[in-house]
Amino acid sequence: MRTAITATTATEARTAGQSQGLTRAVVDAAALRHNLRQLRRTAPDSRVMAVIKANAYGHGLVPAAKALAEADGFAVARLGEGLALRAAGLANRILLLEGVFSADQLAAAAQARFELMVHSFEQLELLDALTGDARVTAWIKVDSGMNRLGFRLDDFSAAYERLRRNVHVHADPTLVTHLASADDRRDPQTRRQLDAFAAATSGLAGARSIANSAGVLAWPTARADWVRPGLMLYGVSPFPSGTGAELGLRPAMTLRTEVIAVKDVKAGETVGYGGSWTATRDTRMAVVAAGYGDGYPRGSRSGTPVQIGGRRAPLIGRVSMDMITVDVTDLPVVAVGDTVVLWGSEIPVEEVAAHAGAIAWDLLCSVSQRVPLEIG
Repeated sequence: MRTAITATTATEARTAGQSQGLTRAVVDAAALRHNLRQLRRTAPDSRVMAVIKANAYGHGLVPAAKALAEADGFAVARLGEGLALRAAGLANRILLLEGVFSADQLAAAAQARFELMVHSFEQLELLDALTGDARVTAWIKVDSGMNRLGFRLDDFSAAYERLRRNVHVHADPTLVTHLASADDRRDPQTRRQLDAFAAATSGLAGARSIANSAGVLAWPTARADWVRPGLMLYGVSPFPSGTGAELGLRPAMTLRTEVIAVKDVKAGETVGYGGSWTATRDTRMAVVAAGYGDGYPRGSRSGTPVQIGGRRAPLIGRVSMDMITVDVTDLPVVAVGDTVVLWGSEIPVEEVAAHAGAIAWDLLCSVSQRVPLEIG
């Protein structure tokens, strides 16, 4: 988990960046809060289990949780993520999306008052073996067609009844499934999954939870009692095209760095490893202090945009571990020390991901340990 720096002044922010390298990820806490409010406007009748796994999609686990404190709970993937939230003093409801996998993990989860996703008979056996006065809140997952985690349709009723009979489980479990193709409004799989979930849970007591970010935005019938948004909370679109801004969201992360050299390249000369880019004209080139060692996607093609001085400029040549090169011929003045925005409100991370043949989730989660987080 990367260290988060709260920068109170521009000078402090710059000093922090220089001490740990020029590249930094600046996270806008107000944007996170805006996106949560936008979510509630979209799904006003649903409670929100904010998904902050994977270091809050690269935005900083604890700072993001504090910014999203008005959510009804937090969902994480690993026991350690939940324990880090408790260690930071957060008393919110916390759901372990994958549950637990040993008696020791179960004991730790119960002590920390974590809620558990139950998706296998092995996990039912762990709960059956609980002793003493330990009690947990459970969510139970049905595999409605994604074929990942969850009880198969023909096993679900028996698993549900077994969980309900367990004296160590509070009340009725929340009934859960996960949508495989909600980001494609034309894919019939989502309708099949919704129908399968409705049939499997018909007549069973307990709240329902179906929708991820794409489900919230594209499938109103999937919103149910609880929604589990992730990507949209960070201001990013979960759909194959378009941006979060077009959905009324605000991107929370800006990845920025600086120009460290400006050079002239003559027509016919090549740039970077493998000489993969050849200048077709005399070119003014900026060398920028960021590369795949910082989490900038190595697969980014020539033409991928960055922003310098409020104007766009295209990447040229291959991404190196610590540097990229940018054609600034058409920009009026570029100098060493100028700020370069790699993605943010003006350079959507969705656009960068498309140029790299990747997805926005990948880019956000791949920002590396050596890049400090600044929380504003």
